Amino acid sequence: MTEGSTVMLRGLATVSFWADDVEAARSWYSELLGIRPYFERSGPDGKLTYAEFRLGDFQAELGLIDRRYAPPAAAAEGPGGAVVHWHVDDVAATVERLLSMGATEYQPVTPRGEGFVTASVTDPFGNVLGIMYNAHYLDVLARIPDFALPEPG
Repeated sequence: MTEGSTVMLRGLATVSFWADDVEAARSWYSELLGIRPYFERSGPDGKLTYAEFRLGDFQAELGLIDRRYAPPAAAAEGPGGAVVHWHVDDVAATVERLLSMGATEYQPVTPRGEGFVTASVTDPFGNVLGIMYNAHYLDVLARIPDFALPEPG
């Protein structure tokens, strides 16, 4: 990169999922992830409108947002939009767990070539959750052994 140039996309910051019932979504994702959100906000009515988790090796953020605040185009029936794939160590086992928790298959476990397997489900709130075993992700992770995350809070 040359001096003064910028990188267009620097890395995943926050993935936003919409839910009619953010409290139910928070409970579902807390059970799936084994953690509670690190940040929450309620609306003027006291109802939970936002919950945010920090996930994985780089603490990417997953935000659960009250569907009332979704852009108008996001109100279309059925799942849609981009599929963000989160790296997992075992795609088949992760899909099995997601299905057992009430998710539905969106795309079956699909080998994509040596070192790459994808799948996706629709969570009980209508969001597409992609998962992937990604050899490139592991290569990047191995090259940054001294990376230290800030303490949450």
